Amino acid sequence: MSPSSSPRRSPKPQERQRDPERTRKRILDAASAEFGAHGYAGARISAIAARAGVNVQLISYYFDGKEGLYEAVSQQWQQRRRELAPPGTPLPEQLRRYAMEALHNPEGTRLLAWNGLQYTGPEDDPDHAPRTRMLAESVDELRALQAAGRLPADVDPASLLVMLMAAAMATTTLPHVIEGVCGADPTSPEFIAHFADQVAVLARLIGLDGSEQ
Repeated sequence: MSPSSSPRRSPKPQERQRDPERTRKRILDAASAEFGAHGYAGARISAIAARAGVNVQLISYYFDGKEGLYEAVSQQWQQRRRELAPPGTPLPEQLRRYAMEALHNPEGTRLLAWNGLQYTGPEDDPDHAPRTRMLAESVDELRALQAAGRLPADVDPASLLVMLMAAAMATTTLPHVIEGVCGADPTSPEFIAHFADQVAVLARLIGLDGSEQ
């Protein structure tokens, strides 16, 4: 979905033959940065092309426009989340790793925040189904801990997960609050690591490590 009104053209053969995998990666990296900075609605294909150093037609050729490119970025982020929390990873460690994404993968964290700010309903959210499936596994973990007596019966596991996710994303979503309350630079590696550790400590204190006390 190029903003240009000029007809699309296929890239010249020599353009397609210049290491297509490297070109795709450059486009995906540029798209992650642009979507992370402006969200889906605010991102511009022309800006992504400029970041990647390619022409707009090449993006259309590889990804069929803005929507296809966003879906590819989303799939990349879903894979990143699977790598962050493979089966068996304790919930406190999962949360610590998610909080550290503000340092290791800031575009992904910002994109998740933008998705929330621009959310109008599941029908307009391309990440809705895969995100729901992935997070359902974490809710199931919390329900299992509750069934084992580790969480009070009046705690809603789904709501608790949302609260913990919000905590893990706070260095991205509440930097102004962090500077005011903690007196720290919310973008500094030292503070992000400290904050990620604190999120994990909180999760352990409320009994989410799954171990017996």
